[in-house]
Amino acid sequence: MNSKSIWILAAVSFLASVSCGGPKETKVDAVLDSAASSLEIVPEALEVPPANVEVAKVSFRKVSDENTYSSSVLPYATNNIAPQSASRIRKINVEVGDYVWKGKVLAEMDRLQLEQTRLQLQNDSVEYFRLKSLVDEGGIAQSDFDAIELAYSVRKTTYQNLLENTVLKSPITGFVTARNYDVNDLYSMQMPLFTIQQVVPVKLLVGISESQYTKVKEGDPVSISVDAFPGRTFSGKVGRVYPTVNSATHTFNTEVIVANKDKALRPGMYARVTVNFGDTKSAVVPDQAVVKLEGTGQRFVYVLNDDDTVTLKPVTIGRHVGSEYQILDGISEGETIVVKGHAALKDGSRVNVL
Repeated sequence: MNSKSIWILAAVSFLASVSCGGPKETKVDAVLDSAASSLEIVPEALEVPPANVEVAKVSFRKVSDENTYSSSVLPYATNNIAPQSASRIRKINVEVGDYVWKGKVLAEMDRLQLEQTRLQLQNDSVEYFRLKSLVDEGGIAQSDFDAIELAYSVRKTTYQNLLENTVLKSPITGFVTARNYDVNDLYSMQMPLFTIQQVVPVKLLVGISESQYTKVKEGDPVSISVDAFPGRTFSGKVGRVYPTVNSATHTFNTEVIVANKDKALRPGMYARVTVNFGDTKSAVVPDQAVVKLEGTGQRFVYVLNDDDTVTLKPVTIGRHVGSEYQILDGISEGETIVVKGHAALKDGSRVNVL
């Protein structure tokens, strides 16, 4: 029971005790005067003392304007290896997971048609050079020789095409990621024999808000992290900025290239790409100075006034850097804010600055 209640009870008890006798008016007046004088000192005794707080000045400085986006690692190039026509597979030289260089022979198809064409080309070659010498001596009309030369050229092209589709070579350097046939299978033209993916370098596609479109340029550095290598950061750069914006998501695609010389990054890995859009001058405050209002997502800070009271101000926060928040809007440079002791504060509270 507080002191105010005790005094009221005492006054009521005293009134009851004197109601039976004596000059009633005098005794009642005396009790009321005594109770009133006692009640006058109660508010002073119950006044809440100022809260002890620590404060700091708001400072503005350059803060990197960065954002992190989710993406997946993609091969720089993917090639599906297959001949132009159905044929029997006579030899397979690689398996899934093999790292192959450009020009490596992956498989050989049936060579019957290739050998027939090679023999015909040999005959055409002999005939071509024989008639060429006759043309030089005037023994054959130039028009006749031109027709023979054309036929010889077509035969060479046919042979070269058959060679490329019989002896299958890798057009890029990379990993074999799929093999869909075995030796002596008849290639049915439904699936490729092999899939080769280039992983040096790799690329990532990042969807960035259209509001940042003018801030992203080819060659800008970016950093990449993946779950497979915790704590490791990979360096990359913007390789291409797509020229259109998606009207549904209001984002544009940016292609990021990572050298990946050690082949650590593999296609399909989940990645986080951090893009730096430059530096901006912003207010920076300790993160413990920012208060979140219960039941809302709004953030506030307590600003110290000249009369040692505080005002609750809403703020817009930006990046969380170390133990500090970037404040985008809501406070001005030079203002003093509460950084410790704001747990019991409310708008207008009186404080004692330590």
